[in-house]
Amino acid sequence: MLALLVPALLTGCTAGPSQRPAVVANDEQSRPPTTSFSRPLPLPPLTEPQSPSIAWSECSPQTLARFDPPPVSSSLPLSCATVMSVLDAPDLPGRVPTHVALLKAGNGPVPLVVVNDIEGEVGSAYATHLAAGLPPALLRRFSLIGVDRRGTGDSDPVGCVPPEVHGPLLSQDPAGTSIDDVLDAARRAGQQCAIDLGTAQLAIDSWRAAGDLEEIRAQLGTPTLNAIAHGEASRVLLAYAARFPGHLGRVVLDGIPDPSPDAATALTDLAGAQQATLAAFTRDCAARQCALGTDATGAVSALLDRLRAAPGSATGGGPFGPGLAANAIAIGLANPARWPELADAIQAARGGDLSKLMAFVSPLVNGSQLAPSRLDAAIATECNDNPVNLSSNQVSALADQLLRARFAPFGALVTERLAWCLPWPGHAGATPVPGNLALPPILVTSALADPVTPEPGTARAAQQLPSAVRVSWQGAGHAASASPCVADAVRGFLVDGKVPVDGTLCPA
Repeated sequence: MLALLVPALLTGCTAGPSQRPAVVANDEQSRPPTTSFSRPLPLPPLTEPQSPSIAWSECSPQTLARFDPPPVSSSLPLSCATVMSVLDAPDLPGRVPTHVALLKAGNGPVPLVVVNDIEGEVGSAYATHLAAGLPPALLRRFSLIGVDRRGTGDSDPVGCVPPEVHGPLLSQDPAGTSIDDVLDAARRAGQQCAIDLGTAQLAIDSWRAAGDLEEIRAQLGTPTLNAIAHGEASRVLLAYAARFPGHLGRVVLDGIPDPSPDAATALTDLAGAQQATLAAFTRDCAARQCALGTDATGAVSALLDRLRAAPGSATGGGPFGPGLAANAIAIGLANPARWPELADAIQAARGGDLSKLMAFVSPLVNGSQLAPSRLDAAIATECNDNPVNLSSNQVSALADQLLRARFAPFGALVTERLAWCLPWPGHAGATPVPGNLALPPILVTSALADPVTPEPGTARAAQQLPSAVRVSWQGAGHAASASPCVADAVRGFLVDGKVPVDGTLCPA
């Protein structure tokens, strides 16, 4: 059966010609150049800003309240600003303004732009946490400029998904055999977003977010964009390289989404990476003698079975069953710094207190008019960036035949996200990998067990990027920069212009 399934998925996932509309920048149509080059460019020099136009001021309490744990030291200088960019909706290209919120962490003279995964904490918060953990030498040279990607944080946040739909989108039982409930929730989400956003719905994507970065670069007053992208946000910098190759500076991509058109391979790698991260968490838990004992994996399975028999209540009154719990655990696994907190939350949930576990998934489930759920912008961005869809039958077959049995409990969760985009009305098109351009070296980092952007997919993306130089950490978690070895390579690349040897391995 699997032998029949995979070719069908390959056929369903093959991208056709892009339907992405031309993007208007400075009254000119901006398209990626098509000229092929064989030699990479040298790494651009670092240049301090000349005549910057961004007005920085004290950050509001509302901005600081969005930060995920852990808390950030008050000694780190923070300031905030807003720049105006162009929405580029298909019916009004280049005519509608949009706000893009920034946060500057540190006082280094050279700006280093930071963008984060669309489902993770907003870029302003991520940049703050990143700055707190980077080598001091890097912060003496750079100030980190966290960007709230369009539709997130203070950047005209998208809040179009009905509140009662958030929970069902994340509640697929890992042991269940039907995606109908998730598909129904996704249909409601897509319909309401089409009504609320109109044609602006298609403007929430990585391609246009790259245009926001170009506006930020110009207002920062730098000739090139020096930047770090985390995970899925690498699509934004790849789009930037395709649209504005002459302005690309020193760039680090910490994990890249798998560009493979083979859904079976990509999702198997993703579910397998989540399983490997759970195994690493179990080993860490045993070594620390945490409350879960020596078998955290067994504790997770027992908790999901308990919630399957007797679901609890989530914030807002919805059911807290095994699907929501598995999603919360997957979110916690991505950040090793929160593993002690995750272990305590799982133990508390085993005793009936679900509040600590709910805290991990709450930013996706709960929201308000001023601070919408992260899920709204995530669905809009990820579905717009998705070039094609599988059918519901193909998604179900993939879960049944390949993922659910081999990768419990995470196999079903990765297919759940495919269902989100099945009824999404319209697609902007896939972000191209700029493999035919002359670019300076781009540092690509990866983790052996990355539960969000698995290492095999990052390696495939790097192979399509001729100027990529990859450094791999033999550890677990969704941030290779957590490794002192990787952090030192990043510092050398960004500060000293030292390009590491491609294929460098950093021990766990």
